[in-house]
Amino acid sequence: MHDSSHRKMQEFVATYLAGMEGTVLEIADLGAHAVDGLPAYRTLFARPAWHYRGLDLQPGDNVDVVLADPYRWLELADASVDVLVSGQTLEHVEFPWLTFAEIARVLRPGGIACLIAPASGPEHRYPVDCWRIYPDGMRALARHAGLREVEIFTDWHQGRWKDTFAALQKPHSANAAGDSPFPTLGNRDVAARTCAPPARKRRGLSSLLRRR
Repeated sequence: MHDSSHRKMQEFVATYLAGMEGTVLEIADLGAHAVDGLPAYRTLFARPAWHYRGLDLQPGDNVDVVLADPYRWLELADASVDVLVSGQTLEHVEFPWLTFAEIARVLRPGGIACLIAPASGPEHRYPVDCWRIYPDGMRALARHAGLREVEIFTDWHQGRWKDTFAALQKPHSANAAGDSPFPTLGNRDVAARTCAPPARKRRGLSSLLRRR
C-alpha cells in the first residue's frame, strides 16, 4: 500500500468514521494481502468495538478470509458488513462491475465503502493489471451497483499513481431494520486534506530577468 493511499484511508477513518469509535462495526478490507513490506490498513481500524477482516484470493500476511471466487463472496452473508474498504485492488480486477455488485450485496443498508485505485502509473501485473479509474468511472460503477456517491475525486497533483478516491453509501432501507448505524452521509472533503499541492514550475533565467 503506497503512502498516499494509506494517508487517504487514514483521513477516511478520521472523518467518515468520526464518533463511531465505540460503535460495533463489521469492517471488510478487499485485497488486504500485505506485500513487499508495505503497510496494510489494519492498524487504521484498531478499535475495540470494530471487527476488521482482511479479504483476498490467496492466503498471506493480513488475510483473514480467503475468497474462493472473486465475484461471488460466499464467505460473506448478505448485508453483513458496515464498512468495506479497498485500496490499489480494483485495477487488478478484470470485471470490476461484478465486484461492485458484491460490495453492494454484502453492505448493510446505510453501510459505506471507501475505494482507492490509481488513475495513472506504470503497468504492474498482480497477476493482471487491467484498469486506471477516473472519477466518472467510479461514478458509473457505483451507479450500476446502486451505491450513492458521497465523495469522489482524483489527486491529479500526486506522483505517478494519482489516486482516485471514492466514498460511497448503500441507501438505507425503508424501515431501517437491520440498517448500519451510519446516517445519510454528506461530502466530508477528504480531498482538501489529502491531495498533493500543485508542483511549482521552475522559472527559467529569461522569465526571472523579465520580472526585473
